[in-house]
Amino acid sequence: MNVGQHTHIADTVIFKHKDTMKVGDYCNILDYTMISPTLDLGDFCLIDRFVLVAGSKYHFTMEDFSGIGGGAKIWLQSNDYVHSLISTKAQITGDVVLKKYSGIGSNTVVMPNNIILEGSIIGANSFVPPNFEFEPWSVYAGNPIRKVKKRDQASVMREVEEFLKETGRI
Repeated sequence: MNVGQHTHIADTVIFKHKDTMKVGDYCNILDYTMISPTLDLGDFCLIDRFVLVAGSKYHFTMEDFSGIGGGAKIWLQSNDYVHSLISTKAQITGDVVLKKYSGIGSNTVVMPNNIILEGSIIGANSFVPPNFEFEPWSVYAGNPIRKVKKRDQASVMREVEEFLKETGRI
């Protein structure tokens, strides 16, 4: 396990691939979270309580200043219930990546093979289908998910600068 400085991982967190995970500086992974794929977290990342990231054959990445709200479910493999029986062989598969400054709201479900682009946010209780096409610095919400508006990039970057100053990183 490669864990950065000033990082907190709750005692109740479960990792399947603890030996290969990488967690950056100033990260928090909170209570009752379970992560089965390989994990790569940048700096200043948050995974809130009761988050499930499942799909042990794949890779889950969160870049700097990204976060996941409580109760979110992120699937890196799933059955195709429209075309197949429920089985142990997943038909929908792929890595999930959160680019810098992106986030997933509480109780949201993210399906496999998604790249949430820089600055994009997904509102609480949303559903993200496989292979969804995001635009950078946008806000998405709903079931089915849709773009709601552009995100205030300047405001977010001011907050990032404050974090970096507080931690002596700039």
